[in-house]
Amino acid sequence: MSDKKPEKKIFDFSLLRRVFHFAAPYKNKFYWSLFLTVFLAVISPIRPWLIQVTINKGLQPNAAFWWLQGAASVIIGITIIQMGLLIVESACRFIFSFFTASLGQSVVKDMRVATYKKVINLNLAQFDKTPIGTLTTRTINDIESVNDIFSDGLIPIIADLLSIISVLSFMMYVDWKLTLICLAPFPGLIIATYYFKESVNRSFIKVRNAVAALNAFVQEHITGMAVVQAFAAESREFNKFNSINKEHRNAHVKSIFAYSVFFPMVELVLAISLGLLVWWAGGRQQTEAAGNITAFILCLNLLFRPLRVIADKFNVLQ
Repeated sequence: MSDKKPEKKIFDFSLLRRVFHFAAPYKNKFYWSLFLTVFLAVISPIRPWLIQVTINKGLQPNAAFWWLQGAASVIIGITIIQMGLLIVESACRFIFSFFTASLGQSVVKDMRVATYKKVINLNLAQFDKTPIGTLTTRTINDIESVNDIFSDGLIPIIADLLSIISVLSFMMYVDWKLTLICLAPFPGLIIATYYFKESVNRSFIKVRNAVAALNAFVQEHITGMAVVQAFAAESREFNKFNSINKEHRNAHVKSIFAYSVFFPMVELVLAISLGLLVWWAGGRQQTEAAGNITAFILCLNLLFRPLRVIADKFNVLQ
């Protein structure tokens, strides 16, 4: 196995096109997933806006919002709208998750059939050069990971990016100065995200290579156990297995370390943004400050929720 592969940083879009070729028979699910992606991104800032309206207008003596008149009517009416919106959003997210997972499993099924058809028609010399465990890993484990392209890869990445754009647009509309203040710590998060992505990507490639090596080693030695025992090589082969298994563990530990550093960094940046939000908005003598602060707190959480996982999803796609 070459050590240069983990360092590859150029994304191969031709491979992605080949994967999506298998998704062509299920294009209706794919289009519905894209539609729900856009719809969920558009409605994501509505709840923070409704809460902002509730605080800024609903607590006023002469409260009025659309057809609602009076503080009690405004608060109750907006609460009912929020509950309905929450039900619609939850249902859409369920359908979105179901469609993407179903699409992924359908593609995996077809790819596995195509791969096995290719394997059984290989020249016999190919089986002498390639460990059976490696072919098994390619047919079962690696193809199963293609499902992640749809459930945690391209479509969810598009959904997260659109959601970020939608929330940021709302924040800029409400108060662009306050938005820039809240985004002041973001350069640090972008740098941390880049190093996290690179570290986890290298680790995941090593993990997949280690899994293939483990499968190949175990399959070959169980099949040839009579030869191993005939030459009294149990201890030597066991030590080889231990070495391969340690490589697999070390690759996982490196990825876990990257997660352990990155997620607290995201929480730290979020805490700094919230602190800057309260500091800036709290010092401004405005009647709508309370509603804006509350809406911005919700928006920051909506903003950081996809940012926590988007780098990981890029790794899945890569």
